[in-house]
Amino acid sequence: MPKFSASPHTFHSDLKKRINSYFDQVGKATTGNFSLYLKAAVLAVCFIGLYSHLVFFTPPAFFAITECVLLGCVIAAIGFNVMHDGAHGSFSKSKWINMMAAFSLNVLGGNSFIWNTKHNIIHHSYTNVDGVDDDINIQPFMRMSSNQKRLKLHKYQHFYFWFLYALLYILWIFLLDYKKYFTSRVGMVPLKKMKLTDHINFWVFKLVHAFIFIALPIYMTSVIAWLVGFLVTTTVAGLVISIVFQLAHTVEHTSFPVANVDSNKIENEWAIHQVMTTANFATNNKLVSWLVGGLNFQIEHHLFPKISHVHYPALSKIIRQTCAEHGIRYIEFPRVHLAIASHVTFLKQLGKAS
Repeated sequence: MPKFSASPHTFHSDLKKRINSYFDQVGKATTGNFSLYLKAAVLAVCFIGLYSHLVFFTPPAFFAITECVLLGCVIAAIGFNVMHDGAHGSFSKSKWINMMAAFSLNVLGGNSFIWNTKHNIIHHSYTNVDGVDDDINIQPFMRMSSNQKRLKLHKYQHFYFWFLYALLYILWIFLLDYKKYFTSRVGMVPLKKMKLTDHINFWVFKLVHAFIFIALPIYMTSVIAWLVGFLVTTTVAGLVISIVFQLAHTVEHTSFPVANVDSNKIENEWAIHQVMTTANFATNNKLVSWLVGGLNFQIEHHLFPKISHVHYPALSKIIRQTCAEHGIRYIEFPRVHLAIASHVTFLKQLGKAS
């Protein structure tokens, strides 16, 4: 695994002092607050309400499809706002509540144990490092880094990526989790040894998910109704999740560092690496921030993943100023559509590059 460079007076140490000083001054905990818990409750009620109406009351086709679209958005929002903060230990001061928040992923078809290795350990340590960061490994279907081999089909990836992104959720719960489980690896990185309880949780909740999202809906409606509803829900959820995460790292101006062949070291310290490989979008849009759980403040999140996203708007001012003083570029797109346009341009450039 690559190593990061270090220096006596680092950008990271300066940044931590300023952030710690901020929390001392305002007297707030770094974890979630009432507004986050209220949002989690609202999302839970929306999920239960939509699911119950679709499965037990079988609305007419038009309303059913509309509700499936909304359900897909709610599933993504639960992932952004509840699961994500819980997995990072920032949802609550309580370790048990954080675990339950992270465990929402298991109910929705994923696995929190595998996610911890894939996201918290690998992605947050080696962001955009080809061969290590599993998030940019969509080969052979897409080329997400200039270090990856270019195939002829990549010339069109800026057109067909929408379809692949829509498949993410389905592939995640029915293929990718199983691949990681049986190979005990996330890409080139071994999974931490699973305890018996981890194995039991994996299989029990895969069955729970199958019952909730497959068996019961088929029993209450029909195979065709379930299939249409399931595909609409999962493709919407997959597309929303993919877009939000890809806008954070695979856009113009973000870096894809390579470790020095001789020293196996990445040029910059870890914190500078995070800023250079990450981008923000639509940070002044409160609705976007509410829906995506602060994941539009990705720079703040990657620098301080154990701090809840409810604090990111305040932290962004400090981090932006510190970056300016250290001469580090702070990448941000003011609108969602501009970030999407940059992602499309990025894919187009990689598709053409040799």
